[in-house]
Amino acid sequence: MSLKLVFFICFLSSLALGYADGNSGKYPIVVSTWPFVEAVRAAWRAADGGFSAVDAVVEGCSACEELRCDGTVGPGGSPDENGETTMDALIMNGVTMEVGAVAAMRYVKDGIRAARLVMQHTQHTLLVGEKASAFAIAMGLPGPTNLSSSESMEKWTKWKENGCQPNFWKNIVPQDGCGPYHPKSNADLTEGECFSSNLMGVVEPRSSLVGLHSHDTISMAVIDKMGHVAVGTSTNGATFKIPGRVGDGPIAGSSAYADDEVGACGATGDGDIMMRFLPCYQVVESMRQGMEPKLAAKDAISRIARRFPDFVGAVVAVNKNGVHAGACHGWTFQYSVRNPDMDDVEDLGLITEDNVGQELDPNMAKMGQEDHKGNTGQKGHLGHPIEEENMATMGQDDQQMKQLDHPPGQEETESNCCQEMGQ
Repeated sequence: MSLKLVFFICFLSSLALGYADGNSGKYPIVVSTWPFVEAVRAAWRAADGGFSAVDAVVEGCSACEELRCDGTVGPGGSPDENGETTMDALIMNGVTMEVGAVAAMRYVKDGIRAARLVMQHTQHTLLVGEKASAFAIAMGLPGPTNLSSSESMEKWTKWKENGCQPNFWKNIVPQDGCGPYHPKSNADLTEGECFSSNLMGVVEPRSSLVGLHSHDTISMAVIDKMGHVAVGTSTNGATFKIPGRVGDGPIAGSSAYADDEVGACGATGDGDIMMRFLPCYQVVESMRQGMEPKLAAKDAISRIARRFPDFVGAVVAVNKNGVHAGACHGWTFQYSVRNPDMDDVEDLGLITEDNVGQELDPNMAKMGQEDHKGNTGQKGHLGHPIEEENMATMGQDDQQMKQLDHPPGQEETESNCCQEMGQ
C-alpha cells in the first residue's frame, strides 16, 4: 500500500472521528410521540451505544410493541370489526431515503422488524395483509400467532352487544346496528341528506372512536452519534376499524418522514385524515426552507385544522441541530425526548397550538401519566418546558403563522388546536 493511500485513509478516518466528536454534545437524540418512556430508553441505549439510527428506531419501537404501549401498539389491542388485531409499521432511513412498511399484517407481532425486512430485502416499500404475514414468517419472524388478547376480545364483545356502535361507516343501511351493510339508495336519503350529498366541500363528521387510546401510534425519530437520521412507527390501528383498513402508520410522509439533510418528523392521531395532508413530509420540507421545528409543526397541523376543525392529531419535529418541538389539535398531547444533556427521558406536554411546549398543568400531567402508566414500564417526567432555543422564535413567528393560518381571502376563525385543554 502506497504512503499516499495510507495518508488518505488516515485523513478520512480523522474526519469521521472529528465529525462524531464535534456532535458529541448534541447527538444522539431520540424523540417520540407520547410518554412511552421505556421505548425511548431502549432507543437511547442503542443509539448511545453506537448503533445506527435505523437500529435504534427498531429497538425503541420493538420495545413498545413488547410492552403493548397503551394498548395501541403491538399485539392484543385495537380489535377491528371482526375482533382481530392487525399490525401497521414503517421504518425510513434518512440517509438513503429507503422505506419499508407493512400494513394490516395478521399473525405476526413484530411489526417494526417486519418493516425493516421489507426495506432490507425487497425493492418494494409496502407489503399488506396476509401476504405481508407470509413474507415476515418466511424471513424468520415468529408466527403465525394469534394477535388478539382477552382484553381486546372483551372490548369487541361489548361493542357488538352495543349494536356495533360507534363505527367508521357512513351513508349505509342499517345505521344503528351491525352489518352486513349496504349503500344508501336515494330513496333512503332524507331531503336534507340528499341536498348535503350534492354539495361540494362539505366536511364529513368524524367518528367518536377517533380520539385518545384509539390513535396512540408510536412515531419515533432518532439522530445517531454520526448525525444520521431515521424514523419508525408502529400501531395496531384504529379500534373497530373496517377490516382491511390501512391507516397513516405505514405511509411515509404521513406518520413519519426523515431526511439526513434536514431532520425528522413523527405524527399521531386520526390517520384517515392526516394521510390526506402528509403532515410529516410538510414539516420536513418546511424545515428545509428554514422554518424552526416549532413553526413547521404548527404550520402542518394548521393546514389540516382549517379543513377539518374537529380532527385530532399531533406532530413532533426535530432538526439537525437537535432542536425539537411539537404541535397538536383537538387533544392534550405529550412527547418524549432524550439527549446527552438529560439524565433520563423527559416528557413535554402540549396544550394549545399557540403555546407549543407550554408547561403542562401538574393536574393534567398527572392525568397523562395515569392514562399511559403500566404500558411504559415507569412514569416519565412530565411538565418540562421546551428549551429556550425552541421558544426563541415565538414572537417573530406569530405574524408569519397568522399569514399561514389565514391566507388572503380566507376568513379568519378562532383556533381550535387542543382547544379542550387550552381554554
